[in-house]
Amino acid sequence: MSFTSRRTALAVFAAAALGLGGGVAASAVPTASAAPSAPEAAALQASPGELWKRTELYFGTTKPGGGELTDAEFAAFTDKAVTPRFPDGFTELTGRGQWRSSDGVISRERSKVIIVVYPFTDREANREIEEIRTDYKKAFSQESVLRTDSVEKVSF
Repeated sequence: MSFTSRRTALAVFAAAALGLGGGVAASAVPTASAAPSAPEAAALQASPGELWKRTELYFGTTKPGGGELTDAEFAAFTDKAVTPRFPDGFTELTGRGQWRSSDGVISRERSKVIIVVYPFTDREANREIEEIRTDYKKAFSQESVLRTDSVEKVSF
């Protein structure tokens, strides 16, 4: 997938995540490009919680030979590949997305989004997330699994 295609896919899937309630699990900490106003900064400091990483993984469900991955197939995948790596929990969302493949074809499909939040001290998380992506691509002959990372203020 080209850089432009990845940027386009990221923009589309990010918009889809926002439409799916992507900000439900935790409130975002503003980045340097969106510096908070003084009242917003004070509210962030006053709110409970600590900074954690948030990773979203976007899984396409169209099978290369035709058809779509069923909910049962995706549940079996999460039972085997996600739950053992993130036993404290994750969020699964269902949506619809669009992306351009490496051969230029635009595909629209149902998608699954997995969201995990974890402390910065979790040194294994990055490896485990990459293993999940690799496992899915191999198991379901997928070209890619989109990953986004952000910093969130989290309180339980």
